[in-house]
Amino acid sequence: MEHSHNVVKAKEVVGVEVKNMAHEKLGKIEEVLLDKESGRVAYAVLASGGILGMGEKFFAIPWNALHYDVNEECYDLNVDKEKLKKAPGFDKDHWPDMADRQWGQTVSQYYGTRPYWE
Repeated sequence: MEHSHNVVKAKEVVGVEVKNMAHEKLGKIEEVLLDKESGRVAYAVLASGGILGMGEKFFAIPWNALHYDVNEECYDLNVDKEKLKKAPGFDKDHWPDMADRQWGQTVSQYYGTRPYWE
């Protein structure tokens, strides 16, 4: 099935690598979360660290903090590895309430973006 390279299925985003501006690998996109009412992409969940899925830490990255690099076929996130390590994160069994606007405001501020609902 042919489709535009600018419009992709959510499942085609899952598994795509995320790098920082120094081209260091930060992890891969584990999930894409949508706002049901507005239809906007709210967050990409980044899986980082761990070995064979063990010990991974997850981070909700505001979608507007990611930029697709066509040449590298990955997403760029303007965060160094140390800042990511200190970012609000969670494990695979304890996801935060991503509909909580106070939580979302904190995450957006951390990455220097506007909340998706604004």
